[in-house]
Amino acid sequence: MTAHKPAPTPTSLGTAGKRLWRETARVYVLRQDELEILRSACHEADLVDEMDKALKGAPLLVKGSMGQDVINPLLQEVRQHRAAMAALIRGLKLPDADADATPQINGQRTGGQTRWGATHGATA
Repeated sequence: MTAHKPAPTPTSLGTAGKRLWRETARVYVLRQDELEILRSACHEADLVDEMDKALKGAPLLVKGSMGQDVINPLLQEVRQHRAAMAALIRGLKLPDADADATPQINGQRTGGQTRWGATHGATA
């Protein structure tokens, strides 16, 4: 398989987002719509990173509106952003990169074509 040139890293990303982008774009060739999903996932990675930094050393319990102890609302926010990032990454439907050390062209489509060919007697 021929090497591919990774999609350029968006300049708007922070450290965590750039790392996710580079690690993904180095291995996979993505369509434009997939790149937009990846971009959103990378922005989520940056948000999670910022929230993790803000939570470091922060109290788990804070005072609520009535003076009661409540869980720090940032904990729920970081959980929601982690879930959003995971959903976006799952939406890319990328094959497991560890299964093959060579770059995957067009994400999961190669595997689907191979399975279809095996089922219908065509060769890939």
